[in-house]
Amino acid sequence: MLVETKARVGVFAIALGAYLPQFPTLVPEFEGQYAAFKKTLPDTVEIIDGGIVTTKEQSMAAGDKFRAADVDLVILQLLTYATSYNMLPAVRDLDVPVVLVNVQKKKAPDYANTDIPTWLGELYACGAVGEMVADLERAGKRHAVITGVVEGGDPTVQAEIEDWCRAAQVRRRFRDTNLAQIGRPYPGMMDLYIDETNLYNRMWLYTKQFDWEKMWAIADNITDEDAIRAKAQDILDTFDIEGGGTIEKVWDMAKYVVAFEKWVKDEKIAFVASHYDGFAQGKAGVLDSMLIPAFSMLIKQGVACAVEGDIKVSMAMSILKTISGCGQLSEMYSIDFNEDICIIGHSGSGDADISQAKKPTMKIVPVFHGKTGGGYLTQFYPPVGDVTYLGITQDKDGHFKFVVAEGVNEPGPIFTFGDTNMRTRFSCGAREFCNRWSEAGPTHHMAAAPGRHIDTILKVAKIFNVPVDIVTR
Repeated sequence: MLVETKARVGVFAIALGAYLPQFPTLVPEFEGQYAAFKKTLPDTVEIIDGGIVTTKEQSMAAGDKFRAADVDLVILQLLTYATSYNMLPAVRDLDVPVVLVNVQKKKAPDYANTDIPTWLGELYACGAVGEMVADLERAGKRHAVITGVVEGGDPTVQAEIEDWCRAAQVRRRFRDTNLAQIGRPYPGMMDLYIDETNLYNRMWLYTKQFDWEKMWAIADNITDEDAIRAKAQDILDTFDIEGGGTIEKVWDMAKYVVAFEKWVKDEKIAFVASHYDGFAQGKAGVLDSMLIPAFSMLIKQGVACAVEGDIKVSMAMSILKTISGCGQLSEMYSIDFNEDICIIGHSGSGDADISQAKKPTMKIVPVFHGKTGGGYLTQFYPPVGDVTYLGITQDKDGHFKFVVAEGVNEPGPIFTFGDTNMRTRFSCGAREFCNRWSEAGPTHHMAAAPGRHIDTILKVAKIFNVPVDIVTR
């Protein structure tokens, strides 16, 4: 990604201190288990190590480390039975979920040959989990439980841990990067309007405002012809251009992409929401004509670029890009009542990673429908198979909400006028999906990604402490 972030995950383990002097062999046993457990966390996150906790004081010290690091998530390994005072001081002052990992070392007891230290060290699972959850509930903390076994490997446990780490990465990306708003939202699309201060307070995302006058001059100082040529080739490798593409044909576009990449890095931008409503003359017209493919090249590298100034859908695009590797802007386009299929897509910038069925295409159009000027349109070709849609909206008090649905993209005819679109079948039917999705009160935009991702989105929502409406899955 152009702007890299790395989630910070607080990790610690707990055991009952009274056991250790009684059964000294438990100390090296627990140390070995904890060291092995930490290795199961992916290297995509930074581990903030709280150690093995057996006292209130050690738990408080772990909490101090977690707060100082501003962790995105806490993962707690339950080594054996422990009282909740081993846990609560470490998380008391944090506003992130606590994931209780309840893994037993051995699959099953050798009943006749199991003594007490073997039971406590290698076979004790389940006993403390309810106690921990009860006290997390009373403390008002968000939580989740993962139960499994170490012996023989446990793919379910590993997948859950990695899923939580992906979700934590979303929080870090929102917290460490910025959103660029260029211009303002499309006039009259009041569902897109947003209070940037409320956005920062609730979702940790800071907005930087940019005028188009500044953006028109962004490429003036880009003179590195080798960099421009390399980017032009990248554009040609990414798109099939109607009428044929050459380095010379996309040279100015490549120059702007190089400039945008530098701007993104300098300003630490991971989200862009833009809309131009000027006269599209002179330099303004040149830039406006190539914004769609230029922003598509940024999306390819992990910067969520939303049209019509829609900040909320840029957030949805970034969430899906972070957890699944793809985040495509979409909206309801049409319904094929004969086939009981929803046609879903959008014009404008898109994510090349969704174009798995065919290489993306680019073509010149004289008019951007509903907008100023004309220029390059890009069309992407999503694969058939599972697909997830994510919308982000707000209630009357400014609280955010996720709206999600899973469906299946099916083969068949699509529109050919330059806009990305998908033929999606939903388990509830097209008519009912349109009703349910609309009744959830989303904005008219959503993000899309191949695959089924609701379970991961639910983890993201728990980290952000926002509700989720599941429309269908």
